[in-house]
Amino acid sequence: MNSRNLVKLFLTTLLIGGLTGGVVGFLARWSEFKPYFSSFEVSAILSTFIWLFGVGLIFSVISQAGFFAYLTIHRFGLGIFKSASLWNAVQLVLILFVVFDLVYLRYLSFGSGEGISSYIVLALVVLAAGLITAYFKMKQTNKQSFIPALFFMVVVTVLEWVPVLKTNDEGWLYFMLFPLLVCNAYQLLVLGKLIEISQKELADRRERKQTPAKGKMKAGQLGKGS
Repeated sequence: MNSRNLVKLFLTTLLIGGLTGGVVGFLARWSEFKPYFSSFEVSAILSTFIWLFGVGLIFSVISQAGFFAYLTIHRFGLGIFKSASLWNAVQLVLILFVVFDLVYLRYLSFGSGEGISSYIVLALVVLAAGLITAYFKMKQTNKQSFIPALFFMVVVTVLEWVPVLKTNDEGWLYFMLFPLLVCNAYQLLVLGKLIEISQKELADRRERKQTPAKGKMKAGQLGKGS
């Protein structure tokens, strides 16, 4: 990918993270911000949105760091296991392990005196988002990309989400989760298109460089023959 499309990916993901954070922040922490809308305090609503937007930008940066880290890990995995199918099997085991831990370990830490259903629902939200994104990624490319895409959407998202998971604040859990999921899904699905555009731009640039050279060569040949 060329630098122009890399910057484009960074900026668009940043904007998506900010906007998602701004919208989801109000919904996830509605009980806190509801009085602003009840009394229609425009200045308070705008200032809160700007703050939520800024936090969404931070979530976006975390998402992008995780994405490029996974691209590196994926290459290492393919190199170590020497087989895409074996590496996919390892990733599948890790996905199951992380989903189980997301429910069981969190329930052990925070579920005293309450049911486990809310912990299962939260894990299912992450898993469902991962399955949907992985399906569309598979449609874009091939069947071999399904497990890596699911791994990124589940395992990497949970790792990025750890700071808030430790606090177990419901408002912050959803506030951070959805911007991460949206940013991760966007990067995963748009990467192939940007690489394709970059390759096309590179081919066009090479062709433009070769065309004048061919023109000069032909002119020189005509001069020799005269």
